[in-house]
Amino acid sequence: MYINYYTIFIKIIVTCAKVKYKSFIMKVLVVALIVFMGVVLAQNTKYTTKYDNVDLDEIIKSDRLMKNYVNCLLEKGKCTPDGAELKRVLPDALHTECSKCSESQKKGSRKIMRHLIDNKPEWWKQLEAKYDKEGTYQKKYREELKKDGINL
Repeated sequence: MYINYYTIFIKIIVTCAKVKYKSFIMKVLVVALIVFMGVVLAQNTKYTTKYDNVDLDEIIKSDRLMKNYVNCLLEKGKCTPDGAELKRVLPDALHTECSKCSESQKKGSRKIMRHLIDNKPEWWKQLEAKYDKEGTYQKKYREELKKDGINL
């Protein structure tokens, strides 16, 4: 279950601000709470690895499976649980250069990108139109991906 610690943190701070705390103990508790929430937020810096063992080769071999994932990302079809998770984190992953991705996720994304660019360019263009309308990420990642044999 996903818990939005940031929202909880903000609610606690607002509540503490409303309370007129004058005692030293209350001030110490507020500082301790802020430190605790900072630690909790820092631990939540990676994407789930729950789906890292999905067989990408099986998806690549099946146009039907691949099209279902593409449709999920394009909001044109239903999403599997792993597809929904991908759709949820994809904008952040693009924005942060996949800094929260596991090594398996980085390798898998390159594998899928290579397949789409080489074999399904029309699907790739649709995904680019949705997630990179201005070509920002294409410019940003072009040289890095070229090293992996992926030409954008």
